[in-house]
Amino acid sequence: MDRKQKQAKKARPSGLLKQTALNKIPGRFQLHQEALPHLPVPPLQQTLDRYLLALQPIISPEELSHTQELVAEFRKPGGVGERLQKGLERRARKTENWLSDWWLKTAYLEYRLPVVVHSSPGVVLPKQDFLDRQGQLRFAAKLIEGILDFKTMIDNETLPVEYMGGKPLCMNQYYQILSSCRIPGPKRDSIVNYAKGKKQSRHITVVHNFQFFELDVYNSDGSPLTADQLFIQLEKIWNTSLQTNKEPIGILTTNHRNSWAKAYNNLLKDKTNKESVRVIEKSICTVCLDAPMPRVSEDIYKSRVAAQMLHGGGSRLNSGNRWFDKTLQFIIAEDGSCGLVYEHAPSEGPPIVALLDHIVEFTKKPEVGKSPTVPLPMPKKLRFNITPEIKNDIEKAKQNLNIMVEDLDIKVTVFHQFGKGFPKSEKISPDAFIQLALQLAYYRMYGHACATYESASLRMFRLGRTDTIRSTSVDSLKFVQSMDSPDKSDQEKADLLRKATQAHREYTDMAIRGNAIDRHLLGLKLQAIEDLVSMPELFMDTAYAVAMHFNLSTSQVPAKTDCVMCFGPVVPDGYGVCYNPMEEHINFAISAFNSCADTNAARMAHYLEKALLDMRILLQAAPKSKL
Repeated sequence: MDRKQKQAKKARPSGLLKQTALNKIPGRFQLHQEALPHLPVPPLQQTLDRYLLALQPIISPEELSHTQELVAEFRKPGGVGERLQKGLERRARKTENWLSDWWLKTAYLEYRLPVVVHSSPGVVLPKQDFLDRQGQLRFAAKLIEGILDFKTMIDNETLPVEYMGGKPLCMNQYYQILSSCRIPGPKRDSIVNYAKGKKQSRHITVVHNFQFFELDVYNSDGSPLTADQLFIQLEKIWNTSLQTNKEPIGILTTNHRNSWAKAYNNLLKDKTNKESVRVIEKSICTVCLDAPMPRVSEDIYKSRVAAQMLHGGGSRLNSGNRWFDKTLQFIIAEDGSCGLVYEHAPSEGPPIVALLDHIVEFTKKPEVGKSPTVPLPMPKKLRFNITPEIKNDIEKAKQNLNIMVEDLDIKVTVFHQFGKGFPKSEKISPDAFIQLALQLAYYRMYGHACATYESASLRMFRLGRTDTIRSTSVDSLKFVQSMDSPDKSDQEKADLLRKATQAHREYTDMAIRGNAIDRHLLGLKLQAIEDLVSMPELFMDTAYAVAMHFNLSTSQVPAKTDCVMCFGPVVPDGYGVCYNPMEEHINFAISAFNSCADTNAARMAHYLEKALLDMRILLQAAPKSKL
């Protein structure tokens, strides 16, 4: 999920794409894609050297010396490392992107934990000021109109190409997020996409009181429904779904993937159920009209909304008002809380946030002209036949989900003292500054550094997804150790801080250019599995397990909208930290698990705030010296 706002500047499309006419230019998207470079396979020796460097701050000297021996063995000329590297290079020559299929499978489709909390991110949007059903439905109608406006740009291939550091980015993820859905499988899931081909989706799914509806969003002449028309249709849906005693069929999508795959096959044995499920899967997106959240005090309101976006609040609240396998679900509650949750497999955060920015801007536009007064057909209610076996699957899913809901500890906090403007004024990358503050907060809490994941975008390359920026470095450790040391002067500490942010900046640049170590190591490991050679010792080593156990999993997802993305931790004893740095403040979402006695989201938020303030004081006290 990547970041670097100033790099993601939406510059003008390159010369190749100057045409701005709304008519579809054949192959325009393809032309752009084909002009992008292929993801490189980094040199083996470079990755191995950088791997040892990345291990230094997080393992003991004894463990490091053992790993050095394994690396020496792995890198011998003519040895296993070289063989696997050659295999990877062959794969890179034969495919559009040597990593993308592997990554999709290993990171998402073969991952068996529930997508809820463990994989799907949520986004908390600013609270809307409507106080009743009318307001909720009016806003939902305008939001759907905004989605369809964005869809037109995708369909016409007129979406402005994004740039990072002057280089055009792969736009493929934008073409995967609408009309797509994840399908559970016994060992591996799959993704279906109905955005292409003759039979494009013309409907969205709307859920209210756990009841699903098919809402056609286009007139017979192909024009999208206006907000007024959509409002009328949403009112019809609302009025025909007032019963609150319906079985929450959507809760099945919250289960462990293997259990859900079994229940899915069972559900689809019935013809009516199968037809209803297909309608959901084929829809452009899902809109969830939620019941109001339980009232809470102002200081925990945003944290509660984040939880609602991630899991729906449990089986008694809104969790049944979802189909979590759907790529995009927009959530609008009666009390004005709103946002979305998305299934992560097809896309990273930035395309989702760009879509959201567009929709939020669109909802502020005044209505133009009167809508046609043609009577519209009744939206179709989707029927489900609930057998005793399906009822049993629903009950089990409810129990498992409620345990997850109880376990998620999430804290959304707005840091008001300064935004990205301050580090910029000090000529420091705001992202590096925030990452260093996270390192300091963690070190003060636990007395040691940990493996830290920050996602870096590989979208400079065709079909690029992400690699890992390892924020814990030799330099970051030196800085955090010095920070509370009486032996170091402010000037020395400030110099160490600047040096560490510079190191982070360099690793980031290396990562977005395809030269980081994580995906390369994964590729070598998967190549070994594919070649049926015995797994190299390097990957069986404790140090590798430590390096891959990300106690801090972080992501900067900048948005124009004053929102924040959130996601669960990736390890049982870790934190998930997402942030959106605005000019004058920073939005943070921090998650942990209650079942881990050592982690606490509010405590991490407190230490993070202190770290940010202490670092500002330090820089103000010690002007920049000649490093």
